Amino acid sequence: RGPKKHLKRLNAPNHWMLDKLSGVWAPKPSAGPHKTRECIPMVILLRNRLKYALTRREVFLIAAQRHILVDSKVRTDTRFPIGFMDVVSIPKTGENFRFLYDAKGRFFIHRISEEEAKFKLCQVKDVAVGKNGIPYIVTHDGRTVRYPDPLIKVHDTIKFSLETNTIVGHVSFDVGNLAMIVGGNNLGRMGIIERREKHPGSHDIVHLKDTAGHQFATRLNNVFIVGSGSSSLVSVPKSQGVKLSIMEERQIKLRSNC
Repeated sequence: RGPKKHLKRLNAPNHWMLDKLSGVWAPKPSAGPHKTRECIPMVILLRNRLKYALTRREVFLIAAQRHILVDSKVRTDTRFPIGFMDVVSIPKTGENFRFLYDAKGRFFIHRISEEEAKFKLCQVKDVAVGKNGIPYIVTHDGRTVRYPDPLIKVHDTIKFSLETNTIVGHVSFDVGNLAMIVGGNNLGRMGIIERREKHPGSHDIVHLKDTAGHQFATRLNNVFIVGSGSSSLVSVPKSQGVKLSIMEERQIKLRSNC
């Protein structure tokens, strides 16, 4: 019967933060570089987050005028899936945004400079040799890059230029490097890798420590390297990916209210 074409509002991912009562349906993301539950469709970005439109119809008209660029490519599909590390540019307003996670596991639409919008970080998912012996890598956002540096391995992160579509640097998956968690219970947290436990036949576990000294562990597949040492290659939210307890949050709110 083919792929499902509808998505009900109650089934939509929590981090889209849609209300329950303003309709039955939610926009189902198109097939694309990110999974349905790990992305935000363009219509929700423009209408619910950035408030550039009041209705889906208005989003359609904005996109049809070719105002929205995702990773330096014009996208006119209002349901195009925008996911982690994607760069959204709106030349008409001179704005650029990078999609990151906040410490609560929701997408954080991070405003960035023109200079930073020229590149993105991609995690290497696969390294292989194709037809005629041409080596290539596959990244987390579905890109295939031919003739990579032979030092690049699976789980490493590459710095990918959106202007020239080439690899301009890479950071290996090593102890002591800064990482962001992109899945599981610690989604959105950031920390320095302390050690990696190997479990043959099961999931490797990675132990990390954040800037506040909290230690946490997650599966290897959930770890996305964002910088070498403690410095990040991209600008990150002010919270630095530190997850606060309920009491810590309350005290910060009380201080700001005083």
